[in-house]
Amino acid sequence: MNEKALQAKQDAVKTISEGIQNSKAIAIVSYHGLTVAEITELRRKLAEKNARFGVFKNTMVRRALKENNIEGLDEFLEGPNAFVFSPETSSGVNIIYKYSRGHENLVLKGGYVEGQVVDAKGLKAVAKLPTKEQLLSMFCMVLNEPISGFARAIKSVAEKNGAPAEAAAPAETPAN
Repeated sequence: MNEKALQAKQDAVKTISEGIQNSKAIAIVSYHGLTVAEITELRRKLAEKNARFGVFKNTMVRRALKENNIEGLDEFLEGPNAFVFSPETSSGVNIIYKYSRGHENLVLKGGYVEGQVVDAKGLKAVAKLPTKEQLLSMFCMVLNEPISGFARAIKSVAEKNGAPAEAAAPAETPAN
């Protein structure tokens, strides 16, 4: 094997290995039959969430997985595959799942999520999890609810008693 080919393979393994190390979720998908325009659109959507879509040889992926002490993904490494590396647990997987519903040529095979090997069913479950932004929004709503409920209660009591808005203002005290 010549030196250039060996270096190209080592670079590919290094790229895959970096993707593995920087990801909380890795999805393995079959993309056979997607057009270039569809793949480009998918890559763009993934890039918005800092996820990456890459096509690598299965042998290079096996080497990178071995370097990172990850086992159990060999059953998914058959045929042409694409790999989605996502820094958040659900964002990249969610995009792939939604895209696959409209494009039958994109098939979820399996993946590696937060240290666990998952099959297609597991990836679909992960895709349905809320994203970090959604969780923060829900948390803020929970924090805001008690004060909002209190404000609504005060308003309803004021309306029930027929208290005009002027009565709520403090009265001026006469000067002595």
